[in-house]
Amino acid sequence: MSLSKKFNPKNAGQYIERFLKIKTKDNKIKNLKLNQSQKKLYETVKREHEAGKPVRIIILKARQMGFSTATEALIFHSTVTRENVNSQITAHTGESTSNLFNMSKLFYDELPPIMKPLLKASNAKELIFENPTKNQNEKKILPGLRSKIKCTTANASGVGRSDTLTNLHISEYAFWEGDKRSTLTGLMQAVPNLKGTMVIIESTANGYDDFKRLWDSAVSGESDFVPLFFPWFEMKEYRMKASDIILTEEEKELKKAFCLDDEQIAWRRWCIKNNCGGDVRKFREEYPSTPEEAFIMTGECVFDKEELLKNISRMKEPLDVGRFEYSYDGMKITDFHFSKENSGEIKIYEHPKKGVPYVIGGDTSGNGSDRFAGQVIDNVTGKQVAVLCHKYDEDMYARQMYCLGMYYNKALIGIETNFSTYPVRELERLGYPKQYVRESVDNYTHSVKKSYGFVTNSKTRPLLIASLVSAVRDAPENVTDRATAGEMLTFVYNESRRPEAAGGAHDDLVMALGIAFTIRGSQSMTEELPTNKWTKDMLEDYKAANREERKYLLNKWGKPSNK
Repeated sequence: MSLSKKFNPKNAGQYIERFLKIKTKDNKIKNLKLNQSQKKLYETVKREHEAGKPVRIIILKARQMGFSTATEALIFHSTVTRENVNSQITAHTGESTSNLFNMSKLFYDELPPIMKPLLKASNAKELIFENPTKNQNEKKILPGLRSKIKCTTANASGVGRSDTLTNLHISEYAFWEGDKRSTLTGLMQAVPNLKGTMVIIESTANGYDDFKRLWDSAVSGESDFVPLFFPWFEMKEYRMKASDIILTEEEKELKKAFCLDDEQIAWRRWCIKNNCGGDVRKFREEYPSTPEEAFIMTGECVFDKEELLKNISRMKEPLDVGRFEYSYDGMKITDFHFSKENSGEIKIYEHPKKGVPYVIGGDTSGNGSDRFAGQVIDNVTGKQVAVLCHKYDEDMYARQMYCLGMYYNKALIGIETNFSTYPVRELERLGYPKQYVRESVDNYTHSVKKSYGFVTNSKTRPLLIASLVSAVRDAPENVTDRATAGEMLTFVYNESRRPEAAGGAHDDLVMALGIAFTIRGSQSMTEELPTNKWTKDMLEDYKAANREERKYLLNKWGKPSNK
């Protein structure tokens, strides 16, 4: 019988709350009652299973929200209600391994006797649900479930590589020691890609490490893991009495951004002072309000961290996500249109407005990055209105940029040419009407020549970064994309004071946006007004108006075609 026919998490919630018991913080044994966040995890597991998918979930969380408990409960239910299930829990330390094993052991010990499966004795940290008898005839007649739960520590040699696993819990992955990526890869190979299997990776953040890579892959849709983020204020326990509390400006911003109450703010103050040594940055990492707060870098950020975090809390989801579909005959692109798709590589935050000039900066794959990026800004306001980011082939990148530029009123496109000139040459071949032109000196004739594309070098790079820093400082709300803001948070000064992406981080979106701001002087910065035929009365009113009134009338009526 396949796993999918035997496993059904539909009733797991009732089973957990009715039969499983835990030891509380005050050392009492009580029934496990799922909190709001734990229920969200359970509902996600149920939804993924009912959709016919192997359950794959990654959790980024604040501290002590109970996800290890909820995950162990789900795994315990799955293991003690099915035959031939092999479950593994892998924690970051030996102490944590013991704690998680003791939790599963308590689940078993406190089950009603009639519900306890046969249990074989073991000296290891494992529960083996099979007939403990040494009588083989008896064991053949009544073998038991032949299922087991094994608890291991991540730094153990070859952990999980020889097993075939049905359920896998990766606990506090960000804090695993050694070559954790290799260890995780070995564990993941042990879990077949079948309905009825479950992998849950959960952790608080620990700087910018491999857990961040996994999280980003899930968020971008590059992996099958469902990303679940749980901020600190989802925990009902995280609140204290607040009498006559006077809020700081930062606290007022937080309260407004996340709909907090004074009791939650009071608990936050207490936690920063008592649990985080007065370090607000540490609180953000341990008890984040947003994923960006959780992964914030310790180095000196090129951009203003505080303003970025405030802006992130106000950001909205894109209006549309998708990619451009088009007809292509080998020579030209026709009939292009934007096709909505949740897994699309283009996010649109503001659709093009008639008469508005736009600029697109492009960063190509190279220098350790395999992503192509494009940033669209409204050249009147400087607002980020669309973002492209994907692991393209060069020709596909050029075609999407062609469509993106045409869609945004034939925007000025400037693509970096440091690693390849193919995209700009392809845009030229496709007949794109407006590429950024730079001037350079010919090495042989010493004459000035003009070339398409943007070159990032020792002269242009500081200008690019300075332009972007200035733009973000003056109008942080113009950055509308979370992924871009996230890259800005990890764009730091290195030991030589050179601005660059922190180790393991990306800067494709930062550089593409910087290019857009650097070249925007080559594009109009004023909205092109429509032309209309004015009546005689309209012309007379315009002539009699002052400067401000004339501006208002032009916006209202458009430019006169018969003036």
